[in-house]
Amino acid sequence: MHSWVDGQPADSVPLKDRGLAYGDGVFETMAVKAGQPLLLDRHLQRLQEGCRRLSLAVDHGLARSEVLVYAAALGDGVLKLILTRGDSQRGYGANPDAAVRRILQGSPPAAYPEAHGTDGIRLFPCATRLAEQPLLAGLKHLNRLEQVIARAEWRDAEYAEGLMLDMSGRVIEGVFSNLFLVRNGLLLTADLTRCGVAGVMRAEILAQAHTLGVPVAVADIDPEQLRQADEVFMCNSVYGIWPVRECAGMSWSVGPLTRKLRGIVRAHLDI
Repeated sequence: MHSWVDGQPADSVPLKDRGLAYGDGVFETMAVKAGQPLLLDRHLQRLQEGCRRLSLAVDHGLARSEVLVYAAALGDGVLKLILTRGDSQRGYGANPDAAVRRILQGSPPAAYPEAHGTDGIRLFPCATRLAEQPLLAGLKHLNRLEQVIARAEWRDAEYAEGLMLDMSGRVIEGVFSNLFLVRNGLLLTADLTRCGVAGVMRAEILAQAHTLGVPVAVADIDPEQLRQADEVFMCNSVYGIWPVRECAGMSWSVGPLTRKLRGIVRAHLDI
C-alpha cells in the first residue's frame, strides 16, 4: 500500500524535514484488523500528549480522520503514523510557521510465532542503558537510537526481545515492549517518569487489571525484584502479551494472571 504524506500518496519527504534532520516529532504504531485501528483512542491520546510536550501544532481531528481512512484501505496490517515539525533551514531553531507533516505508512500483519504467547519468550539482557531525561520520558518520540543500538546486540532468534535498564540500574522495559511482573498477587510495572515509553498496551493492561480488582503498582523495579517475581511478561500494541520464561539465568513459569490478561487482550482486540 502507498504511503501518504499530508493526506496524499507519496514515497518521499523533503530533505529539510526536521524529523529526518533531528528526530523532531512523534509516532504511533497501530495494529489494524478488518480496517479498524486497534486501541485508537489510547494511541491518539498519547499522540496528543507528545504533541503538547513538544509544542507541535497539530490538527488532531484531521490526523484521526486520515488514520481511519488509511486503516480502512489497509484492511489487516500495521499502520504507522508519524508527525514531524515539518521543514526548516539549517540549525536547531524551528520555523514557527512551518506546518506539521503527517506521514502514514502501512505494512502486512506482524508475523510472530504463536509459541511466543503460549509458551513464553527469552529476553536478551541488553548492555545498552536508557538515558534519564524526564522532559521526554513516556513519549513515543522519533529519537530511537538507544533502541536501535540495543537491538543490534543480539542476532540469535532464540531471543524474541531485549531487556533494558536505565543508567541507575533500574529495570525499565524491553526494546519495543513494556514489562510487567507479578509478585504475591501484585501486578507491577516500571515508573516511566525518567525514561522509557508509556505504551498503549501497558495502559490497557493497567485498566483491565483495575477492572478485575487486581492490585497494581507503578514504581521503580530493581533487578532483585525481577529475580523474585512469580510471573513476568512483556506487552505492546501489535502482539499483545508475551510471557517471559528466561533472562540472564533467571526463569519464570507462565503464570495464571499472565494467562488471564492475555486471554482478555486476545478476546477484546483479537491480538
